[in-house]
Amino acid sequence: MIAIGGFSPLKGFLERADYETVVEDMRLSSGLPWSIPVTLSVDEEIADSLKEGNWIRLNDPEGNFIGVLELTQKYHYNKTHEARNVYGTEESKHPGVKVVYEQGAVNLAGPVWLLQRDDHPLFPKYQIDPAVSRQSFKDRGWKTIVGFQTRNPIHRAHEYIQKCALEVVDGLFLHPLVGATKSDDIPADVRMRCYEIMMEKYFPQDRVILAINPSAMRYAGPREAIFHALVRKNYGCTHFIVGRDHAGVGDYYGTYDAQYIFDEFKPEELGIVPMKFEHAFYCTRTQQMATTKTSPSLKEERIHLSGTKVREMLRKGELPPPQFSRPEVAAELIKAMQN
Repeated sequence: MIAIGGFSPLKGFLERADYETVVEDMRLSSGLPWSIPVTLSVDEEIADSLKEGNWIRLNDPEGNFIGVLELTQKYHYNKTHEARNVYGTEESKHPGVKVVYEQGAVNLAGPVWLLQRDDHPLFPKYQIDPAVSRQSFKDRGWKTIVGFQTRNPIHRAHEYIQKCALEVVDGLFLHPLVGATKSDDIPADVRMRCYEIMMEKYFPQDRVILAINPSAMRYAGPREAIFHALVRKNYGCTHFIVGRDHAGVGDYYGTYDAQYIFDEFKPEELGIVPMKFEHAFYCTRTQQMATTKTSPSLKEERIHLSGTKVREMLRKGELPPPQFSRPEVAAELIKAMQN
């Protein structure tokens, strides 16, 4: 993501000055907005064997030589301080905090170079880098593009807010995250099949582009909403959908904290417009998707199922009601959950 421009303006892993201002103030030392530190952490033994100024070989998990790091700095950092500021908690049961605590004690910093751009092992068809997506938008004549971040299979509430956004922009960049996620999240290949179904049957194909976001999920709630918006700006989006509890996990963040945090930045600073949506549901009185802004219904007239309830139904081979999920998508999820 650094090398292809997905994390622009970053050219490499953060040096101490940038790391500290990002953790404290959600800004790089230059003053540019950046809400989550992007670091390469190693243990003390490895750090001691490396010298600042040297070039470091970077391998993938299989040991393949994929890139180089010009080591400009190595420094210790405070894990609990990072956890508290970035994730809002020091609890190790938080998946993002758990990753921080399991990292090495020393950060390696400096610019990186990718030796070659290989196809994504699972989704080469949908591997669209920022330079390509920006050109694709231009070729289609799109001047306004809304990005949508998701780590979950698409359901009717997602579809509703995406189509609401499509009413006021030229195109939708459907950009599911396929990097590392929690063990109980739906696997990326299953989610991608669900998106393909939606593209084929329920979306205007000339107004939607489906592509993968290969980065990892951090579950940082409000800070990750800013992070996701900045990444989509790099891909060429002018707008970004921010829903209820964006990038949240458990009860760590308030319902709309991920929307409120955008008020801490001037619109021109971020360079992308947040489109803030209320929690969507199916209203049995009006017989359509709605939010509290548009529905006159009482709570008992709204169909909303929790993720836990839906997973229970799918494991039993039960289809969620069509007001919650398209039947073709539900059938794909049942097959995956039962396997």
